[in-house]
Amino acid sequence: MIFQVCVEGNIGCGKTTLLDYFKKTKNCEILAEPVDKWRNIDGHNALELMYKDPHRWGMTLQTYVQLTMLQAHTKVQEYPVKLMERSLYSAKYCFVENLYKSGKMADIDFIVLTEWFNWIIQTQNVKVDLFVYLRTDPEVLFSRIKQRHREEEMGIPLEYLKDLHQLHEDWFIHKKIGTTKDVEVLVIDANSSLEDMEIAYEKHREKILPFISSSSLPVETLEGLGH
Repeated sequence: MIFQVCVEGNIGCGKTTLLDYFKKTKNCEILAEPVDKWRNIDGHNALELMYKDPHRWGMTLQTYVQLTMLQAHTKVQEYPVKLMERSLYSAKYCFVENLYKSGKMADIDFIVLTEWFNWIIQTQNVKVDLFVYLRTDPEVLFSRIKQRHREEEMGIPLEYLKDLHQLHEDWFIHKKIGTTKDVEVLVIDANSSLEDMEIAYEKHREKILPFISSSSLPVETLEGLGH
């Protein structure tokens, strides 16, 4: 049996940092968000195109996101735990919903994506056992995005982050949206420094990576547990 964990949160919340923290752990497959695929579809940067003109390219990007995330969910593996960066569910409940609610996606595009999404979750094995929600204030995210200076993200306004934050809150905290209400959610305050975040990751290691014995941990972690 595979225990599937999806790390969720807004842009700049620290998802990659969490994956990097656990990447040396044996018997765990870590799947980063396939951003490189979105940046290069036979030479076309769909992510950049979407940020520049979401009305024109939102549907294109989200269709490809749905495909690549489905591939991640259904990827055959031999390890007991799969740790994924985001999921099909956040693509739909946060990013597609935001495009539609902000008037940047046509009704027909939203309906098509929704029907396609519903078919996937009803017919494919895309179950999630645990969501890890890295809860972060939009103002903190805005500052981090400016500091990391990724080209596609430089034009992201604070309001966009606030809208995405509210959708994540409605999904994980208020349980207003989504079909995953019965899935356990681990909420981690991600407003802290990297050092504090790593302490939080270690504190919740057994919940995030169950079924993995201490012999699978990297040496530096085992040494740290003795203090």
